[in-house]
Amino acid sequence: MAVLARARCDELERAWDNLAIQPQFDWLRRPETGLVLVRGRAGGTGALFNLGEVTMTRCAVRLADGMTGFAFVLGRDQRHAQLAAVFDALLQGTDDSASGVLRFVTEFGIAQSARREIKSRKAASTKVHFFAMARGISPE
Repeated sequence: MAVLARARCDELERAWDNLAIQPQFDWLRRPETGLVLVRGRAGGTGALFNLGEVTMTRCAVRLADGMTGFAFVLGRDQRHAQLAAVFDALLQGTDDSASGVLRFVTEFGIAQSARREIKSRKAASTKVHFFAMARGISPE
């Protein structure tokens, strides 16, 4: 689900267009946007603190075969939440559509890793190393 939530909506749209049969579904919860509280840890491992609120969209669907899918995505893109929920439901199945969606999700994960690596390298290239030199000062 994390890969689907982090995927770009245009990637999900392309995957949707490439499905052999686009599944019919009923809404269990139509896409709705709200705020969620984000928590962080001091220094990454320390005490928890409330960082702030972010916008999130959620929805839930049920496919004709009874499989249920859920989505929680950052931002206000209701189409992104809808597609992520449908793909989540398709992944619950055991037929060919599940393996096709799994292939798309794997591709999304690889693309996300590559983007994260590029971003990390760009950030690392701006890293400044500070060091201190001991001066030869006598205690007199």
